[in-house]
Amino acid sequence: MKEAQLVDTGAGLRPEGEGWFVLSARDAHWERSEEFGRYTRWEGDGEARFKEIGINISVLEPGQPMCMYHGEDAQEDFLVLAGEGMLIIEGEERPLKAWDFVHCPAWANHVIVATGAGATRRSRRGRSQRSSGAALPARRGSAEAQRRYRTRDAERRRGICGNVCPGPSPVSRGRPALANRDVAGREPPAPPSVRLVA
Repeated sequence: MKEAQLVDTGAGLRPEGEGWFVLSARDAHWERSEEFGRYTRWEGDGEARFKEIGINISVLEPGQPMCMYHGEDAQEDFLVLAGEGMLIIEGEERPLKAWDFVHCPAWANHVIVATGAGATRRSRRGRSQRSSGAALPARRGSAEAQRRYRTRDAERRRGICGNVCPGPSPVSRGRPALANRDVAGREPPAPPSVRLVA
């Protein structure tokens, strides 16, 4: 297997074609939605799309949801990297802080909303954006929480980040300042030692 070429999009680097690669989030292509924050997916277009597992990082400002309240046909997992948020899952609310992990089995209706004073960063791992499974509108039962955090149910369509993320709001490209520094302008602290388990 050959190494994928990284190309500069003007808003960061993206892989072109199939192959392995190493790419820092600081250098990756970032997109921005007024409604759903900033995010990077690390994957490119066409053959450079991930075929099985997708991963991304989002940066949300206070009050911004990561997407619409929805459920999908495959599990999704989230890790809060910095900041605070509120998980709304199956009509229940759970506060989140840095290093909290969220597991959403298939069809668990969910959304995360940034709630702290500064930006919230989170990582998502789930089915690739090539998934054939549709994200469907959430079942009723979370109306009060959705009103409080100003989120809305998913519609039967796919958005530009795969499932129910940015759709109606305009998207721009460019790395966020927060990709390199925290809200106060400091380098983010190093995470504790991480051991990868396959």
